[in-house]
Amino acid sequence: MNTGLNTLHPYPFEKLGRLFEGLSPPDQPVIPLTIGEPQHAPPSRVTELLSEHTALVAQYPATAGRPELRAAIGAWLERRFHLPSLDADRHVLPLNGTREGLFALAQTLVTHGRPGAVLCPNPFYQIYEGAALLAGTKPVLLNCEAGNGFLPDFDSVTAEQWQACQLLFICTPGNPAGAVMSREALQRLIALAQEHDFVIASDECYSEIYPDEQRPPVGLLEAAAGMGNTDYRHCLCFHSLSKRSNVPGLRSGFVAGDPHWIEQFRRYRTYHGCAMPLHHQIASEWAWSDELHVLDNRARYREKFAAVTPILTQVLATPSPDAGFYLWPETPIDDETFAQHLLEHAGVKVLPGRYLARDTTAGNPGAHRARLALVAELAQCVEAAERIAHAVKSGW
Repeated sequence: MNTGLNTLHPYPFEKLGRLFEGLSPPDQPVIPLTIGEPQHAPPSRVTELLSEHTALVAQYPATAGRPELRAAIGAWLERRFHLPSLDADRHVLPLNGTREGLFALAQTLVTHGRPGAVLCPNPFYQIYEGAALLAGTKPVLLNCEAGNGFLPDFDSVTAEQWQACQLLFICTPGNPAGAVMSREALQRLIALAQEHDFVIASDECYSEIYPDEQRPPVGLLEAAAGMGNTDYRHCLCFHSLSKRSNVPGLRSGFVAGDPHWIEQFRRYRTYHGCAMPLHHQIASEWAWSDELHVLDNRARYREKFAAVTPILTQVLATPSPDAGFYLWPETPIDDETFAQHLLEHAGVKVLPGRYLARDTTAGNPGAHRARLALVAELAQCVEAAERIAHAVKSGW
């Protein structure tokens, strides 16, 4: 057995299930704000294309995906991040969502058993940690605290740790706090990657949900191109249609960047990975080519943040995220107890922040915070906020 399996932590929602065992919510429908699963309707054209091309399930898809899909992705990257012309055959590889790609990349890149081979933020998407553990290494955790704008504390990394690193996971916009890394910060990391010969894996799956149309989050490849690295050496970015287009069940994403590692990863996936079904690819080609549905999606999230944040800030210190669809408020009591009280007294489910992080010598950076996913419809999000405010004001 892979001994790394014994080191895996329970997933946050497993912990949450145990935390809520035996609790009785009030006699009203429970509103879940726990899982980041978009509840907006998917674009009708996506479902139409899936239906029109279901006969393609009779064919095996190629690992590299359809040329048309790679071209659509490459064209979107060029438009969205102002990139020079991409060679989609060299720089792009479609994936079954970003989850499997982020995990499998570590199995491709990391020398098994090498200490300090993976660095990642803390709190984090748990796939980063699991990928490191099953690649035979323990991740070096970089705390994301309010005092650092909820960004990883890269200043705490020693020269020896940078030299040991083979893979750096970053998430921008971040999960859970929604912090966006600046162009300058990304370029500093790229320079470090060039100096110490490691790869940056930038999880950018929340990049298309942001408050200001004139200020979209910068991406890793955009930062690389801005410093003349137009072949994107040491840089890989991951994107998904799950949040952008409200199709989490489509399992459609991609990795793009450094052609050497794209080729090595494609080779790995011929053995490990499963290519996206062909009718999913055709629907994805349309989704990456259309921006109108994405503009509408962003507008709906803005409306929810505008309605919910003023209600919550009456009772909780609730920073406004740079992007994404989460809120990351401080809790007035222990975050696990807070989550239990909200379920029992308000019928609202939230995720304790400590479940998204790990204890360090400086403490757990998720403690005394909760993650609220504003993925439900507007009226339900507003009702949840009002219930939370009433419960906190009344002292439970």
